[in-house]
Order: sequence, then C-alpha cells, then structure tokens
Amino acid sequence: MILRKVWGSVWSRSNGGKDPASQSAIIRVPLSSPSSSSLGAFDHLPMDILIQILMLVEPRDAVRLSLACKAWRCLAGGNRLWIFYLQCSQESWDSIFFAETSLRSGYPLRMLSGESGELSFMRIYGQREQVPGSIIIDGGSGYCKFGWSKYASPSGRSATFLEFGNIESPIYARLQQFFATIFTRMQVKPSMQPIVVSLPLCHFDDTESAKASRRQLKTAILNVLFDMNVPAVCAVNQAVLALYAARRTSGIVVNIGFQVITILPILHGKVMRQIGVEIIGFGALKLTGFLKEKMQENNITFQSLYTVRTLKENLCYVALDYKAELSKDTQASMKIAGEGWFTLSKERFQTGEILFQPRLAGLRAMSLHQAVSLCMDHCDAAGVTGDDSWFKTVVLAGGSACLPGLAERLEKELHDYLPSYICNGVRVIPPPCGVDSAWHGAKLISNLSTFPGPWCITRKQFRRKSRLMW
Repeated sequence: MILRKVWGSVWSRSNGGKDPASQSAIIRVPLSSPSSSSLGAFDHLPMDILIQILMLVEPRDAVRLSLACKAWRCLAGGNRLWIFYLQCSQESWDSIFFAETSLRSGYPLRMLSGESGELSFMRIYGQREQVPGSIIIDGGSGYCKFGWSKYASPSGRSATFLEFGNIESPIYARLQQFFATIFTRMQVKPSMQPIVVSLPLCHFDDTESAKASRRQLKTAILNVLFDMNVPAVCAVNQAVLALYAARRTSGIVVNIGFQVITILPILHGKVMRQIGVEIIGFGALKLTGFLKEKMQENNITFQSLYTVRTLKENLCYVALDYKAELSKDTQASMKIAGEGWFTLSKERFQTGEILFQPRLAGLRAMSLHQAVSLCMDHCDAAGVTGDDSWFKTVVLAGGSACLPGLAERLEKELHDYLPSYICNGVRVIPPPCGVDSAWHGAKLISNLSTFPGPWCITRKQFRRKSRLMW
C-alpha cells in the first residue's frame, strides 16, 4: 500500500533518461527462501530507483516496510536511506556524523567508523527521535547563553554566574540565583529535563591547588542543580565544547575571553594541562577599551561603553598586512539607535592589531601568535602521540574571536614564526558558530542518540560519589 502511493510518480521517472549502466544495476538479495527474497513487482528495478521510491515515504513507513520480509529489511533498513532522512533534519549531516562517530560513547572518547558496519543509522535515527529535550547553559566569561537543545540557537542571554548578584555572596547562593533566573526566564521546571552546562575557563594550572579549585567549582554547580531537583547534569569544559562545534576532538582552542586570552591544548576531548595552558593577560574588554581611547583621540563622542562594543563588533576587523593597511582608505560608518551615525577609519583595524602588537596599547604581554606558537612547541616536545597533527588545528572561540580576518592573520603569523617542521599543516579555524560556538558544541552532545546515558551524572550517582569522597 505504501509503495502504491508513490509508484505512479516514480514509474515515469524510471523509464526516462536512464543511463544503461544504471539500468543494469538490478538489486540482488541473496536470501534463502524464495518468499523472503522477493520484492514482488519491484524485483527487476535498479537499486537507485528503489532507494528513490523509499525516499518519498515517511521514516515510519520505511520502518513498516523493513518488517515486511528480509528483502525489504535489507533495503529499507540500509544506511543509505536513513542517512538521507538524517540529512533532512534540522542539524547538518556533517555535525550529526561527527557526533555519532566521535561522541556517542561519552568520555573518554572512543572513535567509531561509519563505514565499518558498527553503526546502524536506522537505529540512530530512531534513538535521536526519542532523545529528551535538554536545557543548555553556556556560562561564558562575558555573557551566558541558554536555550533548548532542540532549538537552532540560544533563546536567551544574561550575565554569567561569575558576575551574577553580589560578588561577595557565597558561590552557592550566587549559583542558585543564577540558575533560578534562567529557569524562570525559560518558564521551565528544573525537574523536567536534563541540563548541559559548560564549565568556565578558570584555574588553568596543573597544580594540586588548581585541580582542587576546579573540582570545587564543578561540585558547587552540581550541588545547586541537584538541590533544584534536576534529574541529570552534563558538565563539560567550555573550550572542549567549542572544539566539538568545529567537529574536532583534538586541537588547540584559542579563547578570547572577557578578561584574558586562553590557549588550551586538547587531545581526544581532554584539556592537556600537564603540557601547558598559555594565558595572555588581556581580553575582549581591553580591545573595547583601546577602541574607546582611539575614538576619544579623534573626538568621536558616545554615550556608553556598550556603544563602543557595538562598533567593535560591527565595524572592526584584523588586517592581513598591518603596514599595508595603514595606507588604505578604510573608512566605514554605521548607525546606532538613539545616538546617530558613527564613522571609523584606521581604528577599525588598529583595535584588533593589539592582539599581535600589544605594545600599541601600552601592554607588556605576549602576542597571540607567540603564545600559540609556544603552546605548539610544548605539544611537540611532549610527544604524547606518534602523530603531531593533533595540535595543528587551531580553533578560535569567544566574541572578539569573530573579528573578520583574525583566523587568516593568525595562520599567516604562525607560518612565519614557527619552524618549518611544526608549521607545515597548521590551520586556523574561525569560531564555527560565532559567539555561540560552545553552546552549539553542547547541542551536539544533547542530541546524541545515546544521550543522556554516557554523558550525564544523575542525582543518585552524584550523592553516592559525594559520600564516597567524604
């Protein structure tokens, strides 16, 4: 009955304009009994035509067909058809394939091959359809992004918990107020769905005290959420999530945060602090402040720092060749509601240039390419794998990392600065999902066919683990 609905629309297509080679590609199903090996009237159709027919039916009807007999199970349950259905979903196929082959087993990561027969995309499709929606909370250093995992992008933004409420109040109280505010804004009950939360980049060292501080912060976050009756929590490092958004599990993440720039080497989803995390002592706030100074020097008046930040985000860029850019006409204008028109010229690329020449802003700090080069040098010297390609992909993250031209300039500087045996193959990737990269990395986890199982800790598991620790 299902095929009868679409047969009329497909029959004319199958007879017209077909290549002789494809006509000879008739499906052959080597099965034991004649009844189970027959596709009925469709026995002599080319495989491509049969697949095209099945692509016209709904996934639930394809499941029914797969139950008809062994021959139809071979055809309707095959990966080719279900990959097509997954490609029609909201998420990109590349992201789905990366997630299901690299992240499905949870941490520690175990890579799977989609071509090895290990994965059934029919099963994956069905499991993904049944995955419960979760709330994703990415507490960045500048702004927190939150929203449903089934949505295309975050539904709201707020101040991060690091800046939420009274800074002198206990961390538990601040976290409680922070999460309660988000749940209120989203109009959800905490007890109804899992939570995926990004862990902020802080306490960077590999020392025992830094480990204890990171553990204390994570424990505080879990304590608050479980006290609010959240059923399960997945907590992942923010830089790791940004790397996942770029469909990578290994590489170097350069996070331009609000106060500092952090360069983190990550191998198979683990931050390699023992190799060395590099810190540059200024961040997005300094870039905004530098643009503010330049505007004041040129007698450009503005009402607030928010105006300056808006201009930075919309007009500023990074020059590939700073000296050559100085001789160009780079004037551009934009209108800001309530304040009128603003025109910037050289300030547009001078702002981002302090990442490569901090002395322009009177800063005594490593330049961005020097810090990334130092991190790569440490990775190469550590020799943790036989292949040095894992640290040659650099992924940018953070709002100011979205400045146009930054990835290209950093890649150029790295090739000029690094020795040839390291710089060969180095690639810099701009923020894969803009300012929301970490949020989208969390979304990949949230929509996995195996979620929440291997990625989440339940309240019962957390309480049991806490009792064992004490």
